[in-house]
Amino acid sequence: MLLENKVALITGTTRGIGLATARLFAEEGAHVFLSGRSEERVARRHAELIDAIPGARITPLVLDACQPDSVRNAFQSVFQQARRLDVLVANAGVLEDALIGMVTERQMRYVFDTNTFGVLHCAQYASRLMARSGGGSIVNLASIMGTNGNAGEAVYAASKAAVIGITKSLAKELAPQQIRVNAIAPGVIDTDMARSVGPELFARAVASVKMGRVGQPLDVARVAAFLASDLSAYVTGQIIGVDGGMLV
Repeated sequence: MLLENKVALITGTTRGIGLATARLFAEEGAHVFLSGRSEERVARRHAELIDAIPGARITPLVLDACQPDSVRNAFQSVFQQARRLDVLVANAGVLEDALIGMVTERQMRYVFDTNTFGVLHCAQYASRLMARSGGGSIVNLASIMGTNGNAGEAVYAASKAAVIGITKSLAKELAPQQIRVNAIAPGVIDTDMARSVGPELFARAVASVKMGRVGQPLDVARVAAFLASDLSAYVTGQIIGVDGGMLV
């Protein structure tokens, strides 16, 4: 199996890209720490995946990416239960669209606390655990909005552009410890978050995809699995677009 014997923590796994990634990782043999803000939702997804994948090693975990104490406690639990960490997929994120004149202070702080500072906090703890066992792979979820921007999404785009800067900087910093750091920049993916913009804007976004279809969470999960695996052992500091040729 592609990820056999690897210990992986994935944030934001109760739906969408995170859930698809957790499922694929478990199918590929990883010991998956399934995490999210809601203990009830995490427990529900854990039960579903255990039923669907015989023999899967999946551990439920509460982790709120915008709460530093929650992040610290989650990584402590990983160490206590697995004694190591090979892969981090920093997927947890929020989207709150607003024209710049309507953006509130609360929105700015919430989006950056989750999408940007959450990635930094997770990387701090993940890199410490990975260094103990000789290396690992950190996969951050950026966005095509972070590379191209979009009207009405200045805050979200800025938070994801910061993730790209974090990824490139950490790749340089952590390479001597054999810790690879890459990011995925999805385009329009068929998730609850993407559809939250409304049917008209969602349809317009899908129409801008040159491949002629909306992306699926599994499209992103497969790239995450590649970056987590030894197939990408010499790949670091890269931002990989998964967007079907989308134009923004």
